[in-house]
Amino acid sequence: MHIAAVKKIIDECENTKTILFDWNIEAKPGQFVMVWLPDVDEVPMSLSHLSGTKGITVEKVGEATAAIHKLKPGDKIGIRGPFGNGFSKAGSSGDSRSSNKILAIGGGTGIAPLAPTVEKWAAEGCEITCAIGGNTKSKLLFSERLKNTGSSVHVATDDGSDGHNGFVTEVAEKLLSEQKFDRIITCGPEPMTVIMVQLASRFEVPIQCSLERYMKCGFGICGSCSIGGFRVCKDGPVFDGRLLSSLAEF
Repeated sequence: MHIAAVKKIIDECENTKTILFDWNIEAKPGQFVMVWLPDVDEVPMSLSHLSGTKGITVEKVGEATAAIHKLKPGDKIGIRGPFGNGFSKAGSSGDSRSSNKILAIGGGTGIAPLAPTVEKWAAEGCEITCAIGGNTKSKLLFSERLKNTGSSVHVATDDGSDGHNGFVTEVAEKLLSEQKFDRIITCGPEPMTVIMVQLASRFEVPIQCSLERYMKCGFGICGSCSIGGFRVCKDGPVFDGRLLSSLAEF
């Protein structure tokens, strides 16, 4: 457990804040940490910022996230991790396809672990197309940050207030029908992930999916995040889409 000092709070979009904190541990894009708030709870959070100061991006949805939203610079939080597998350009075993052209699909706060991945891979020369979705324009996350990487960014909102009027998976389907991609990376609500796995299979593109599941321990002991005999915290949170498609409960 590392006790970290909060350095900065950023209001990102409606009901969502980024908490930047002092922590010098190396982490990979797609990994997560357990965040401890004394007398409240300990909760898993994807790392949304990896360059220099680390950070998490949190939507206020319950008691723990409401407590995180009340943090101020100088406050202390406990950090355990980083845990799990991150995104990889190399793909899974037996997947030798190059990863020069990548499609990144994110929904809601699922965009958080994708952002540092896009930043890192774009800096390494990958051509990245992003599609991000939210309920409404005021809840879209990191659109300008993704554009600043040089990536093309497509937007979808459920109410049509920005970009495509509908689901981000519909934008993904259109992009996949028009362009050839070497790899897909995705994170968001699980119904969105299921559709993306199906689209990846249909268009024969390897896909890596970051799953969002509640966790207690973070390192494979408690089993609270189990899916099909796999532990999201230890075997994931990033999974190969072919594995997920073989699981009866996915």
